[in-house]
Amino acid sequence: MIRNKNTKSQLIKPMQNPIEGLNKVFDSRVRLGIMSALIVNDAMDFNSLKKLLEVTDGNLASHLKALEKNDYITLRKKFIGRKPNTSYSISKQGRAAFIQHLNSLEKLMGNG
Repeated sequence: MIRNKNTKSQLIKPMQNPIEGLNKVFDSRVRLGIMSALIVNDAMDFNSLKKLLEVTDGNLASHLKALEKNDYITLRKKFIGRKPNTSYSISKQGRAAFIQHLNSLEKLMGNG
């Protein structure tokens, strides 16, 4: 806290770095897209995410793995007939982190 020069009793908070609240995990546009899709859907399967984001299998898989490693998403594997199907959903921790990231972006743009 810094004292205002004009009045001794009034304290002023030092300005925070405007990018301090941004989460480095969400820097990638693919991860941003994944989290945006999952925050508005209960779950999405791999092929739906791939089609929505227009990315390759390998690219999507690597970004999903990074989000899973940070506990931001959960996965559920099942079989539909004889075909494996993996669906993804946002975790509680992921939802909180992503909302904080979005709020920080809004503050950075002067809307928060």
